Amino acid sequence: MESLIKNEALVTRTYGTEIKDKSKNAIDTNAADVSNTGIDIVLLHGWGMNSGAFSSFIPYLQDSFRVTTIDLPGFGENVAALPSPYTVDALAKLCAAQLPKDCVLIGWSLGGLVAQKIAINAPEKLSGLITIASTPRFSAGHCWPGIAEDLLNMFEAQLEKDYKKTLERFLAIQAMGSATAKNDIKTIRQQITDYPDPAEEALKRGLSILANEDLRAQIGRIMTPTLRLYGRLDSLVPTAGIDRVCELHPQADTVVMPHASHAPFISHPQQTADIIYRFSTSLQHQRAS
Repeated sequence: MESLIKNEALVTRTYGTEIKDKSKNAIDTNAADVSNTGIDIVLLHGWGMNSGAFSSFIPYLQDSFRVTTIDLPGFGENVAALPSPYTVDALAKLCAAQLPKDCVLIGWSLGGLVAQKIAINAPEKLSGLITIASTPRFSAGHCWPGIAEDLLNMFEAQLEKDYKKTLERFLAIQAMGSATAKNDIKTIRQQITDYPDPAEEALKRGLSILANEDLRAQIGRIMTPTLRLYGRLDSLVPTAGIDRVCELHPQADTVVMPHASHAPFISHPQQTADIIYRFSTSLQHQRAS
């Protein structure tokens, strides 16, 4: 079942069956039907993408959860929703307003940066936080592995000339290292084309956020139970930086998928779904105990 909700701010899509009353905390993990776990999860996509990127992944989740997707402002079905100024704080505020109560928020790449900001500014909205191939700072710096400045500058320059070619190159870098790289690129490309093209302003400002946003001094304040999921082969969020993130946010759990790159939910959907399921249902058990 899929429902489309339009409101004054952002469009959201919800998939899966109606969930049970969240006041009933107990669940039976041995039951054949796990569609009634009582857990809402929300997916936020990355830069240059839209919620279509999750289309092939959602079926792995919707039998266990009610799944909501939100296109980031300026992307997909929210292409016309452009906050001014276009900052991670503004994106977080708009997305937070659409979250179902006590959800597990899952942010991929740039979406993970927004999700972390929501966990910092509006923790009451969340029961859990999962970042996929994300970090508190994407750009490389002193003793901080990340995206090289010259690569970000190249994307910025190319964006002025041909954003579609720029997105193609970005897709190629995201899939780099994956054994199924060609198929991963093809899958994401096909899925995102089902949605409207992004706003040019959102592409520019979103790239600026990747280049300049730095939440390192803030993530230690995140008290929401957190899982940080990485791909060992990711060239955009290098695993060399994981120890530094753990130092800044020691409360978080960390999982590194050994054969995945920047989009593990595309290359390894079942494994990614299983990790999400175990983390999310463990939170429910903790609340019930």
